[in-house]
Amino acid sequence: MPFIPHTPEDVSGMLKKLGVARVEDLFDEIPPALRIDALPETVPEQVSEQEITRLMRERAHGDTPPALCFLGAGAYDHFIPAAVWEIATRGEFYSAYTPYQAEASQGTLQVIYEFQSMMTGLTGLEVSNASLYDGASALAEACLMACRVQNQKGGDLVILLPETLHPAYLRVIETILEPQSIAIERIPYDRKSGRLDRLWMEARLARGGAGILVLAQPNFFGLLEAVDGWTDAAHRAGLTVIALVNPTSLAILKPPGEWGAEGADIVCGEGQPLGVPLSSGGPYFGFLTTRMRLVRQMPGRIVGRTLDRDGRPGFTLTLQAREQHIRRARAMSNICTNQGLLVTAATLYLSLLGPAGLARVARACHARTRLLVESLTALPGIRPLFPGTPFFHECPLVMDQPVRPILEALTDRGILGGYDLGRIGPELAQAWLPCATEARSAQDIACYRSELERLLPSPESVRRR
Repeated sequence: MPFIPHTPEDVSGMLKKLGVARVEDLFDEIPPALRIDALPETVPEQVSEQEITRLMRERAHGDTPPALCFLGAGAYDHFIPAAVWEIATRGEFYSAYTPYQAEASQGTLQVIYEFQSMMTGLTGLEVSNASLYDGASALAEACLMACRVQNQKGGDLVILLPETLHPAYLRVIETILEPQSIAIERIPYDRKSGRLDRLWMEARLARGGAGILVLAQPNFFGLLEAVDGWTDAAHRAGLTVIALVNPTSLAILKPPGEWGAEGADIVCGEGQPLGVPLSSGGPYFGFLTTRMRLVRQMPGRIVGRTLDRDGRPGFTLTLQAREQHIRRARAMSNICTNQGLLVTAATLYLSLLGPAGLARVARACHARTRLLVESLTALPGIRPLFPGTPFFHECPLVMDQPVRPILEALTDRGILGGYDLGRIGPELAQAWLPCATEARSAQDIACYRSELERLLPSPESVRRR
């Protein structure tokens, strides 16, 4: 029997904190039909390869058929060249874990080094680490890193977080920072533009007492912020600026290292768009880059290029800060797992596309979303939620009725129509966030428009009401 350190009292206390009565309640979002006890049979023991293959094929046929995906909101359905995962799943990469023994891991170390080089090129900063768990934890680690920087300067540990961050990112940050007694203030967004509230921001920066500003580009609504001006204003007020970015967008947008006069201090984000499939929510990987002057506050591993005693080039872990590497309580983070396989896939993806290819993908994403917005807003009763605000490859729309039933009906028709913004607040119950990447064709968009038109009330019925 495995050792479980938690007593029944411990478990009861944790469940009470979470607001649930039983451990099973933590999994109530899984439909009953998909739970193991509802299946006709579990995987039998001691069967042949042929029998288990037949069983798995039968189970696979019961899966929901693929749907047209216009759902983004932090994870994106991009086209991934077949070569990416053909190479990534070779045994040399697929079964390798962590390069503890540098002299025996030169191939893995070089891949990580190339990844770091590509991420610094995209973000416009000098140094990158070798991945974190995901975008949310990367932002939380960036906030902790910025707090260490501010402690050195004697600044206040108050973090300004936009309300237009991904809701899941906000929850992760609050969960991680709450035990650190670090104050968080939410920046409201302007209800007309969907961007940071200018008057609130100007008054807050003038008042002082904040140490860190997070800027998302694009924000959760897919809208583009005036990052140059806010970066300069934050630096004048003595704040450390953290940029949260979509890596695909950096192929055509100004890199965060060039925002304003000095650029952002730390850049992070979710790497899933770079060659990682959606795969039901993960695993994904986060990235984090920074200025060289802040490198000793950076969490995670960093791979450096060096020369051996015979003058031959090689690669090694440098500035090791993990607790397994002696520092323990003085480590910059408790990150223990390297998302090396996903970093390998991202490195392959970026290598195959190159700068010009990634820029073509980004431009195609933007063009598809513009076509999607034009097509859907041509329907009666549908309009942009924030008209006139520039966007990247998502744009919030609003209709004259609650959107959730419409999205559910679209799902039944094989179309994932977008993210229900009513999940953020009741004031957005009639709004949703559709997304189009380069993987969506004009025919896909026409299909979406056609199915949505069938679900909307006719103009005659609206007039009669």
